[in-house]
Amino acid sequence: MAATSAALFSHRSHRVPDDTVFYAVYPDLQAALPLPEALSALRALHLHLQSLLSPLFSDYVWQHEPFALSLPSSLDAPCALCRSPPVPHLHGKLRFGDALDDEWLVVALLFAATSAVPSLTARVWDSDGEFLLIEAAFALPRWLEPDTSDNRVFIRGGKLHIVPKEVFLDVPSLLDALAAVRSEEIDTGAPYEVQAAIFRKISGYPEKARANMHRVRVRVPLPVAQVLKEEPSLIALAVEGFYDRDVDSMKHAAKMERFLRSNNGDIEMVRISVRLSRAMYGQLVQQKFQAPRGYTMPSREEGPAVFMEAELGMKIACGFEMMYQERRQASEEGKGNTWEAFEQSLESSGCFSGLLPGSEEYRRIMDSAFEYYKNSSLFSRTREIMNAPVQRIDEILSMSYSLDEFMGVELPPNDDDSWMYDGEEELNSAILERQKEMEVYESEKKQRKQKKGMDNACSSVADDFNLQDISETMQSFVQKLSSFEGAEVPEIRNSKSVELDTDEFMKAMQSMLGEASCKDVGSAARLEGHSSSSDMEFDDSEYDDDEVEEQEDENSEDGFMQFYSDALNEELTATTLRKSFLHARKQANNINAGPSNTATSNIANDNHDEFTPVDVDFNLVKSFLDSFSSQQGLPGPASNLLGLMGVKVPPPDAKDT
Repeated sequence: MAATSAALFSHRSHRVPDDTVFYAVYPDLQAALPLPEALSALRALHLHLQSLLSPLFSDYVWQHEPFALSLPSSLDAPCALCRSPPVPHLHGKLRFGDALDDEWLVVALLFAATSAVPSLTARVWDSDGEFLLIEAAFALPRWLEPDTSDNRVFIRGGKLHIVPKEVFLDVPSLLDALAAVRSEEIDTGAPYEVQAAIFRKISGYPEKARANMHRVRVRVPLPVAQVLKEEPSLIALAVEGFYDRDVDSMKHAAKMERFLRSNNGDIEMVRISVRLSRAMYGQLVQQKFQAPRGYTMPSREEGPAVFMEAELGMKIACGFEMMYQERRQASEEGKGNTWEAFEQSLESSGCFSGLLPGSEEYRRIMDSAFEYYKNSSLFSRTREIMNAPVQRIDEILSMSYSLDEFMGVELPPNDDDSWMYDGEEELNSAILERQKEMEVYESEKKQRKQKKGMDNACSSVADDFNLQDISETMQSFVQKLSSFEGAEVPEIRNSKSVELDTDEFMKAMQSMLGEASCKDVGSAARLEGHSSSSDMEFDDSEYDDDEVEEQEDENSEDGFMQFYSDALNEELTATTLRKSFLHARKQANNINAGPSNTATSNIANDNHDEFTPVDVDFNLVKSFLDSFSSQQGLPGPASNLLGLMGVKVPPPDAKDT
């Protein structure tokens, strides 16, 4: 049973306590360094960090316990506190309770330590896990999630480091992750947005933490005043004892055997000024507590200020009494948090299954378990921890002290406590800050989605894009006969097919470009015989005379247009306009010719320009693409016209036109 209990407790000890932050520091030491040399290096580092960091929080009052680094109990086995493998390191834990400043001050101290000593790598986490990632949640890479963040978040060189997934697809071991962070060939620096979120949080520390201190005058018994004079930090344990009181501890407050000193039947009370955190002050003020019998309190008629000083002092004195007696009793019995965890492990393992608490068999198993616990190292360590404040208080009160030491001392004024009642503005500011972060995150998320959609659309357009669409759609547009309402845009190509007459469009374009010599009888016949899509069916028997007249008018109009076209071509022959168009043979040769014979091909093609037709489709497409490219992604005539006709042209860089 003893072996089973030890195993169960070993597993239970890894349970992360609530509101506790853990931290570890790993120096760059050689892996093959002998154990004595590694311990010597750790001791030297411990002293150096203590002298480096202590001035940063020397006058700070921690909520429950101060920041401290210590050596592991053994370098030959995994660390029970920080779960580190057998590797040289320093570690520590700190319960911050309601004082979140304590937790972020620890983070600031670790950043300062790694900045001052570049060969250090630190990590920090709490009961919620990697709380640094929680703070920077809106800026994290999408792949980084709670189940993939183990052994990836570190502090080195005063910056945050995240081991990327490209280095380790699965969760890396701590040794492999440390090697990656230390390597100069692997970039493990966190993204700028993540770094900025963390630095915004810790900027101003430790001054920001000191700003949350509160000084107040209190009226306490003389022994309490003497203890606080010698050890001001013990105010944290007194407030903790008062705030976490239960029925058993309140029995000690009712007696006040240790701190209610009387002289000839009179209780000696003094006025002092104490400095504590705002969280502690709020815990004292907001709790209603009746003074124990024998503890003299002033009447309310003496004024609210006097009564407030006495009431706060009474709560502090009762807190000292409860804390002192509870710890003294726990140290004598060797029970504490470790024993409570050990007892819970027995219950969860089923050792008391089916037994009533207090029964003979229940007590027998409990006594056997406690004997094993007393023989373990946990018992002695618990006694030292629990008995430390008790021993210090006994040392202080064993020295001579008197009421005269506190008489005539000028006390600093009380700090303004309006922050307890006017915190709405600060709360709204914090909410607005978080809301701003959420808005920026949602905006960036929306932009990423839009960019992804545009990229997919451009890719789809580029894949489906055909240069012939421009020519065919333009021909359809030119052929369309307009009504009295104006020009009509053809139906979108993807939604409805469009019937085109390429010969009619080519005939019209060749006529406009002055290539009358390229007329072909077959095409002309097809042009004359083609019926427009806007023609309507009529009864021929009713309008024979009208058709004869219309035919004569059309012949006369065709003769005029032919004459006008010939005159226009003759005038344009003397200009360079004809050279701006590519001819069928010329553009084909330009595409097939290499760099060495390009000039020769151009000279040969120039001699045949007059005998080769203009490639209307090629010139049309080229002109549209040149116009579209010159728009540089902005709205313009080419994109507007093609868009109306249902032709989507990809950006110039999406497809090589």
